[in-house]
Amino acid sequence: MLVEHGYTALALDMYGEGKQATNLDKARQYSSEVMQDQDLARTRFEAALTLLRQHPTTDPEQLAAIGYCFGGAVVLQMARAGVPLQGVVSFHGLLDTPKPAQTGAVQAQILVCHAAEDAFVPFEQVQAFIQKMQQEKVYFQFISYPEAQHGFTNQEATNYAQIFKLPIGYNAAADIQSWSDMLLFLRSVF
Repeated sequence: MLVEHGYTALALDMYGEGKQATNLDKARQYSSEVMQDQDLARTRFEAALTLLRQHPTTDPEQLAAIGYCFGGAVVLQMARAGVPLQGVVSFHGLLDTPKPAQTGAVQAQILVCHAAEDAFVPFEQVQAFIQKMQQEKVYFQFISYPEAQHGFTNQEATNYAQIFKLPIGYNAAADIQSWSDMLLFLRSVF
């Protein structure tokens, strides 16, 4: 979908070694392993950026990172770590962090596409994130989509909610609007 808009896209394996989570316990295990080892996470992320910069269709000075759920938390963490990106977009990602941004570290502009009814992200986490971004004078946009739950962009989220007994769900209106918001954000960043 990004290529259709003229972008070069690269999907990054943050779990490593091609691991795929086939159930909720494995997803928690794999994502926790990555988030608890920020040096490993950054090494994997920067290896992907190096590869992307070398691609003939990529302008190495105009890079953004987009993530959904766990990936949304990862891209926010990379922005906090000062990875040189022009933009970062998080879709229903967790907002807390094991390693807060140091003063002046964030270089990227940030767009957070958040579910207003996200049971995994308490209001206090939202407030703390916004306060920290304001304190650090980071250019960011925080958009909260009404009646949206965690996973609102995943068309299988409602099925997963039933299978795994989770408070998640697909929301077509929020999915469409957040994609449009991201495209506008990327155009402004680049």
